[in-house]
Amino acid sequence: MPLQIHGRQDNMINVAVIGTGSIGRHHARIFAGIEGVNLVAIVDTDSARAQELAAQYNCEALSNYKDVMNSVDAASIAVPTTLHFQIGMDFLKNNKDLLIEKPITTTIEEARALIEEAERRNLILQVGHLERFNSGVSLVSKMVEKPQFIESQRLSPFLGRGTDVDVTLDLMIHDIDIILSLVNSEISDLRATGAKVLTENIDVAHAWIEFKNGCIAEAVTSRIANDKIRQLKIFQHNSFLDLDYQRQEIVSHTKKGDSIGKEIIKPQEKEPLKEQLLSFIECVSNRTRPVVSGLEGKEALKVALKVSGLVNLSL
Repeated sequence: MPLQIHGRQDNMINVAVIGTGSIGRHHARIFAGIEGVNLVAIVDTDSARAQELAAQYNCEALSNYKDVMNSVDAASIAVPTTLHFQIGMDFLKNNKDLLIEKPITTTIEEARALIEEAERRNLILQVGHLERFNSGVSLVSKMVEKPQFIESQRLSPFLGRGTDVDVTLDLMIHDIDIILSLVNSEISDLRATGAKVLTENIDVAHAWIEFKNGCIAEAVTSRIANDKIRQLKIFQHNSFLDLDYQRQEIVSHTKKGDSIGKEIIKPQEKEPLKEQLLSFIECVSNRTRPVVSGLEGKEALKVALKVSGLVNLSL
């Protein structure tokens, strides 16, 4: 039965969370604590799970996202990627601002359609690349001038979840998005290799990306590693920067005369997901462009799909 809320109260932004998996439940937790936000409902086809979270955050539990459509100003979509397009389009056609978890959709055509619909209606469409809101990433992006070589590693032990998609779409897409933002140049060449080891999809991938401005990036991703590693190295003239995503810490190595100076920089540690959702609410309130809009989400997806295609061709 549709949920009805009559108008805003005190300029509150009414929000719903669609999907309560490993990410969606944290969306609910954070939205429930943001000043100026009214978490209206939690939606999941698993009614028991939705009800459990709704009781915890004092909101409604629904099993059909269409029942909350007319009662919110915005929604975050944290359902399986195959459902992003249909749910996202339904909300956009009802003039609702959206945060969609990464990857934006399963195909470029779907991503393009969402972007065009959002632009046509002047709506916010943000994609959940939360590493952009990592304190270390935010700082290192200001330190990058003309990168010559970028090396990323994103390795995880096998967890058994997210295996319905290639590791390129599950993990590597984070680093692809960040690399594209740092280099800001068109890709001139892309090579990739990888393997299917424990699942029917790609579990290990290695991509080599060359850009028209001369920069080269190497991205290595695995979901069957011994240890969890999240690292980004950026080499530029007379210096290189080493970012540890997990510690949100940067080690800066700079040439000083005939020696190399080393500085450890530790910005204030913040929860990336909370920063992402705060940024989304700010965009909704002020009608400003998201840090990661649908366009950036589409470009990251385009490269990730290309990497997957090249790996599958090599197998």
